Formats: sequence, C-alpha cells, structure tokens
Amino acid sequence: MAAINDLIAQVADPELRRRLTEEVRRVMNQKKFGLVFEDHMPEAIPLPEVPIKKGSHVARRSGDTAQQMLVADVNDEGALCMGKGMEEPERIPLEELVCVAVFGEPVYPYLELKDTVSTAPDVELWHALIQADNYHALQLLAYLYPGQVDCIYIDPPYNTGARDWKYNNDYVDTSDQYRHSKWLSMMKRRLHLAKQLLNPKDSVLIVTIDEKEYLHLGCLLEEMFPEARMQMVSSVINSGGVARENQFSRSDEYLFFVQIGSCSPTPLPLDDEWFIKADQQFKSLYWRSLSRAGSNDSRRHSPGCFYPIYVYSDGSKIHSVGEALPVDMDRNEIIAPEGTVAIWPLHMDGSEGCWMQTPKNLKALIAKGYVRLGKFTERGMAIKYLNKKEIEKVESGLYDILGNREDGSIITEEIDTVRNVLPTTQWRISSHNARSGGTEVLKKIFGLKPFPFPKSVYAVHDALMFYVINKPRALIIDFFAGSGTTLHAVNLLNAEDGGQRRCILVTNNEVNEKESKALVKQGYQPGDEVWERLGIAQHDTWPRTVCSIKGEDVNGHPLKGNYLSSDRPMSDGFKANCAFFQLGFLDKTSVALGRQFRELLPLLWMKTGACGQCPQIGATDDVPPMLVLANNHFAVLTDENRFAEFAEALRQSKGIKTAFLITNSESNFLEMAAMLPAQECIQLYRDYLDNFRINRAR
Repeated sequence: MAAINDLIAQVADPELRRRLTEEVRRVMNQKKFGLVFEDHMPEAIPLPEVPIKKGSHVARRSGDTAQQMLVADVNDEGALCMGKGMEEPERIPLEELVCVAVFGEPVYPYLELKDTVSTAPDVELWHALIQADNYHALQLLAYLYPGQVDCIYIDPPYNTGARDWKYNNDYVDTSDQYRHSKWLSMMKRRLHLAKQLLNPKDSVLIVTIDEKEYLHLGCLLEEMFPEARMQMVSSVINSGGVARENQFSRSDEYLFFVQIGSCSPTPLPLDDEWFIKADQQFKSLYWRSLSRAGSNDSRRHSPGCFYPIYVYSDGSKIHSVGEALPVDMDRNEIIAPEGTVAIWPLHMDGSEGCWMQTPKNLKALIAKGYVRLGKFTERGMAIKYLNKKEIEKVESGLYDILGNREDGSIITEEIDTVRNVLPTTQWRISSHNARSGGTEVLKKIFGLKPFPFPKSVYAVHDALMFYVINKPRALIIDFFAGSGTTLHAVNLLNAEDGGQRRCILVTNNEVNEKESKALVKQGYQPGDEVWERLGIAQHDTWPRTVCSIKGEDVNGHPLKGNYLSSDRPMSDGFKANCAFFQLGFLDKTSVALGRQFRELLPLLWMKTGACGQCPQIGATDDVPPMLVLANNHFAVLTDENRFAEFAEALRQSKGIKTAFLITNSESNFLEMAAMLPAQECIQLYRDYLDNFRINRAR
C-alpha cells in the first residue's frame, strides 16, 4: 500500500491524484464476502436540454453515452470534438450530439409543463408524470420531498438478458460480462436516492422482480436498508407459465416489501381466493355499500342511478323502488307512499350522490334477497348489496342459505362475522394475471398492440392497499413507471374509498429497439419530434393516464367493461387531475442571477404539495414582483423592495402555507421570514442551488 501511495504522490495533476486516492481507498474497503460487484461502473446520462458550448462533455445522440468527447470549439458547422480513441479532433454537427453528465458534476433540473388532464377542477389533488431519466428525477424529488414519501412502488427492468434495458444508452444482453454489475450499480444509485425520500418513521418500499435478479436484489436491499424489516412474497402472474428453454416454465414473480420504521401491512377483509387452505377461507359473504363512493359519485355523473328507495317507517323492509328522476327535477317534489320513508343516495355533506345499481337491477337483487338494510341515520339509511362475484358464490352452492332476515336478505352460515386478516406469502389471485389485468386492460385503451408485459392493475392495487388503506392522503412514487399502472391503481383505490392519495410517476421516453432501428434508417435520431412521439412517456404512459381518467380509449370512445375490484364501469373514469412534465436543466449562473424564475415555478408548486392547477408565467410576460397563490397554498416575493406590500397580502389571504423569498442576503431573509404569517419560509435561490451543488452520489 505504501508503494501505491508513493506512486500516486508522483502524479502532477492534483485532481487526478485525488481521484486515484479515492479509488484505491474504495478498492481497499470492498467487501470480501456477501454481495460483491463492481459498484463504480461509470454511468453517463444524456442532458438533451443543456446547450452545447466550449468545454462541454458530449456524446453522439445515437451512440454509447459512455464514449464521451470534449468540445474544443463551436461554430456554425458544428462542434470540434476530441475523445478517447480519436487520432485528431472531428467537427460534428450539433444535431448529432448531446451533452452528458460527467460523474460528480452538479446539475440544476427544472420541470417544463407539457400537458394536463383534469376531470376534477374543484379538487386540489394533482398527480404528476415526469418524463426524465429517473436518476436526475430522483435527485429533484429528493429536494422536493425529503423524508415525506409514504410508499415507493417500482417494477425495475428484470435484466433477463433479452435486451430489456439500457446502460449508457446501449442495450444490455447476455453477452455483456458486466451485466449483473451494471444492473446492481444502476439500482444502488437509485435506491440510495429513494431512501432519502421515504419517511423514516413509517413508509414502505415495494420492488417487483423475477428469478434472474431476485437473489442479488435481496442482498442489495438488506445492505442498503439494514434498519428495515423485509419480506418477500411470491405472486402468480401467469398460471399458464412463461416458457424457459430446458427449464420449468415461470408462472410467478416476487415482491420485496421493505418496511421502514413502524410500517406494517393492514389486515383487510379478504375473499377466499387469498387463502390456500380451505379452513382458512371465509364462511361469510361481503356486502358492499349500495351508495357509490369516490369519483363520478354525484347525481350529475349517473342520473339514471339517482332514485328513491321506499322503506317502511319502522325500517323493517323495502316497500318499493322508485324511478330515476330527471336531472332537472328536485327530489323534494317526490312524495313517499304512506307509511314509508324515501331513502336517497346522499353524501356525508348532504350533497346528492348516486346508487351503484339502476332501479331495474336493484329490483332483481331485492327479489333474490341480495339487498340488506341497515339502520336509519341522519342522512337516511345504510343499504348494502351483493355484487356479481359474491352472488356467484351463493348460486354455485358454495354457501348454504339458512333463511332470510326480516328485510328479505339471505342468511348464510356465519353471515355476521367479518374478519380482517393478512394473507400468506403465496398470492394466487386471478385478477393479478398479467394478461387479463394488464394486457387486456391496455387493449381496451390502445387497441391491438399495447405496451409489452404490463403489470396487472389489480396486482399493483392490492400490493399498495395493504400499506395505504389507512393513509387517504398518502404520497406514492414510482420511478420505473413503464405504462403507468401504478397511477392507474392509485386512482382506482381512491375511487373505491374516497381517498386523495397522490401519485408521482417517472419514466424515460425511450423507443423500443425495433422502432429505433427503423427510425434511424429513416434518418431520425433521439430528440427529433417523430422519434420522441414514439417514446414510452409520450406514446404509452401519458395516453394511458389521460384515457383511464377520462374513461375513454385513444379514439375517444367509452371504455368497455368494469373494474374487477369494485364492479366500477371503466367508462366512468376517475375524478382526478394530472400534470405531464418534462425534466430539463438550467444554467447555474442564470439561476443565481434570478433569470429563470419561470422555469422554477412548477418546482415550487410541486414542493408545496401540488395543490390546484400548476401556475404558469408566459414566456413573453414579465415576472411580477410577487405572487400570492391562495389556491396553490404558496406565495413568492421576487422583489424584496416590495416586502411590506407582500406581507400585507399574505395577512389578507387565507391558505398560504409556504412563502418563498428571493434575496441574496441571509440576514434580510431571516428578518423578513420572522414577520410573515406563513408556516414555512424558504430562501430562493440559495435553497435550490445549495441542494444541487452538492455531489448527489453520482
């Protein structure tokens, strides 16, 4: 070791000497047992938004980003580049090049709003989809939400060797001797940032994987989360199996649940399918509320399901079912038959909702004893019914009918017992099938050629449900978003229980290998509009998000079928809002001088909880001296000379929780912050620049 140190001391370049010293120290500290891999695999990431200038590190857009070149000069003919293996500098057109991030170089990200979808303008909750390399997006999210995330669900590339993912802009296959090291290095960097996001007191990380990397992933998770409790579940996703040459067919995959702090799964009322042994199965039926909850639950959404149910005054049984009211008719005009009370679908706040069934369907259910009355309440009466899945259990003979209650509903054995339980580590749930719950769902949206190998929306829904069912305002992140199943599942869960959980998706905009080769032959390359339109984010994730929220396919036609978990028509869509952003990068000097406030405004919106529609300042509009955004719960002072006016505006405005103050003076900031009624004050741009100036473990 002394000899190595002597040799390093002879290196003239101080920066090179420092890096050599660090690398030697890293090698000496490597583990001699356990998970051993080359965790310093260099990972270069393209920065398409960064302008190319003298001194930039660049790579060819269509090549390996690890093959970097240094720009010596830029003119109208292109950039003069010199790199390893090049005998002499080469002038390359700018459109063929992209800036790349060098290891350890700080970057300054921002979000450009590309599109929005909104079916609930009166609801504060906004989801977000970010088109970006997930490493830099995680850097940004770690700044926005440190220790604030309740759940991270990710479905990373499985590293099957089938060229299913890229490293340094190049596909990784079985011929790559560093395949596992590249995968583990990629995962470790991202999990390091993910850990900074998770709430250390109560949160969960859920990671899905198959047999190719589950051993490596398990060791990596144990190494990175030594304080957490971890469990692995096996889930059948294809009962028919996926063929493996000269091996058993694969029918399942694995879910790692990394439980942090006090986090633990919540026992739930599960049906028989969750249990393997017959003596574990339920001996009772699940009666669902007849009143619709969640999005599209108002009278105006389903006028055909707004009608009175006449119950005898003593609450003993149903007298009759009325007809649906015209949309312009006041329900108070309806007179109930003598001796009865009209029960309407009303929300907790007294507003008009709707029933889950039409009058015709409800009459048929009542006749068979599949509707049950509760007790009178201030809003009327709780009424429950058996859905199609539960009725099949009865009519198949699985349950013996012992008789009927006074209200006419059937009685089966142990009918009054409802158990909340946890399942075993073997999940064999038919709705988790990747074809029926994933591919077929996407076919309804896209047609015959949907995103390949999507997750079942119900598999994701159920995995999340055990951890966020009691967190109606949970923040959930998926930074390997793929087709966008996680956001779809969160919206479904919110619709079922009225929650306002928020989801942030991150995905790149890569084009699959077959299409990218075809585009190259046509003369296109990454960054061209034609190329970008075919990328994952723009072609799959965002359209799915829009269509699932609106309840229609890509051609604008209503979606067919119901969601299996709730009998909810897919055409109802969801009462939700989502913003689509593209990650870009700012010039540090311009930020420090306050020249890029427009670009940073969406970050402030995200940092304060993404409440209300994301505010924007037009490219040609002047930046105002202050912004007081009551609907977004934050305010910004851009001109500290207007502080007195700003402070008065905050005192007059209700709902401002965070104030951003743009000032270069620490003492001025502290003095102004002390005089404001906001719950939190943040100094711009120092807060932003200091965060990203730090080497974020790249």
